Amino acid sequence: MIYKHDVLVVGAGLAGMRAAIEAHNQGVDVAIVSKVYPVRSHSNAAQGGINAALGEGDTWESHGYDTVKGSDYLGDQDAIEILAREAPAAVLELEHWGVNFSRDETGHLGTRNFGGASQARTFFVADITGQALLQVMFEQLVRVGVRMYNEWFVTRLIESEGVVRGIVGMDIRSGQLHAIQANAVVLATGGMGRVFEPSTNALINTGDGMAIAYRAGARLMDMEMMQYHPTTLKGSGALLTEGARGEGAYLLNSEGDRFMKKYAPNKLELASRDVVSRAEQTEINEGRGIENCVLLDCRHLGKDLIMRKLGQIHELALELAGVDIVQEPVPVRPGFHYPMGGIKTDVDGKTTLDGLYAAGECACVSIHGGNRLGANSLLDTVIFGRRAGAAASEHSRALPSPADSFPLGETALQQETERIRALLDRPSVGELAAKVRWDMGVNMVKHCGVFREAGGLTEMGDLLHSLQDRATRVHVGDKGRVFNTNLTSVLELQFMLDLAVAVQVTALTRTESRGAHTRTDYPERDDEHWLKHIQLQYRPEGPEIHFTPVTMTRWEPQVRSY
Repeated sequence: MIYKHDVLVVGAGLAGMRAAIEAHNQGVDVAIVSKVYPVRSHSNAAQGGINAALGEGDTWESHGYDTVKGSDYLGDQDAIEILAREAPAAVLELEHWGVNFSRDETGHLGTRNFGGASQARTFFVADITGQALLQVMFEQLVRVGVRMYNEWFVTRLIESEGVVRGIVGMDIRSGQLHAIQANAVVLATGGMGRVFEPSTNALINTGDGMAIAYRAGARLMDMEMMQYHPTTLKGSGALLTEGARGEGAYLLNSEGDRFMKKYAPNKLELASRDVVSRAEQTEINEGRGIENCVLLDCRHLGKDLIMRKLGQIHELALELAGVDIVQEPVPVRPGFHYPMGGIKTDVDGKTTLDGLYAAGECACVSIHGGNRLGANSLLDTVIFGRRAGAAASEHSRALPSPADSFPLGETALQQETERIRALLDRPSVGELAAKVRWDMGVNMVKHCGVFREAGGLTEMGDLLHSLQDRATRVHVGDKGRVFNTNLTSVLELQFMLDLAVAVQVTALTRTESRGAHTRTDYPERDDEHWLKHIQLQYRPEGPEIHFTPVTMTRWEPQVRSY
């Protein structure tokens, strides 16, 4: 079947919901397609808060500078200015919609300190901020009556000669493929954390949007910049919010030493995430870790504060590690968390393909550059989600009805039907998707982790070639169509391998250390040669590399220290 809408949003997290609400407000026919029910989107996992210069004495310029510095000067400053300028209004809009932000003793919106910030500007709802925002945003979506295609898996874009006019997707409940034609498509599909193992990300974060855009011809940018979060739980990799350190928690090594005083004497545990992750990994590598971990110590915060503001991580540590953070420190280590790179867009979400927009974690408007500051990610979703929804609506209004692209949709649907049938027809012997996926993930952490060097990256490139070959022999054991998660996992594996290659190629190409990208064989930042972005264009024989300058407005690069 073929459906049609003026604007189609793929992904129902905060960026996708905000884009859809804005498109509706612009008066176009908009729909959302999501592979999970909207309130199960990964925006739920954001714990710590959302940044805005709303406090007395704070300014957008201060927020902007902190973000530029945090990015290690790789962030595009025109986009960062928009982020910082629009932040106060975006947070107040959320509050007016019903987000129950925590308040201080005077009744005003409360803030907490976050890493890399010059003052407390992170607004929060205990340690469930993402969940609170997502529920309220969903209420707004329901209120305006946006059409939702829930539990649909998007397999490809409908694209011809650089023009995007919809998607082909599979209704997971029935296994049937359908085309949805649209004048504009907004990708808001979230991150790619499951390219790495372990990861803080949900199992749904397989980079689908990035991969289908890349295969269709859109460029990826800054893919070497992959963030490791300093405090992920030993074993499971579950995230323990930066909000714990914002409330005053310490990091300790095996000797009981608060080691961050050596690496960031001014900001200590609230240095930027790349700095703290490197410090932890150095302590572990030099033998001052505890079973490949360091300790997060919250005991001095007291039970009352922990239960009021950090209740979720108290529960996670207790259930997943058997540690009561009120009574004892909890083992943590750097774990893969967030891609700063993604689909290259301008400040209105426009990609390098006509009719295709992107926002949120799958996009790279380049506000995060080499390292994202905590609590800028939720802000990114609502600001650039809104802007992408507005721009896509304007683009759609200038075009005829999506029905005019019917032959494109019919052809794409037929091609995908044949491709899926061929996957299902493979005999049930050979490689398992889960094994190939695991081998990819653990080796990506090993070779594209907190520290990298040419030998390991080259080895990873050879391994990825082998994994791509193995993926051609992966079979789908479940031949049914209803809720065939075996089939979707095979499709996800293909997406993830494309993105793993993108990370490996760009990490090997950038011969310097900047932000989250630390090359032990090139330990210094090199502004003379590397103050530029790496963009990738998909080619069957391997990615085509392009370089583009960083947009500078008011902040010149300086030595970065905390």
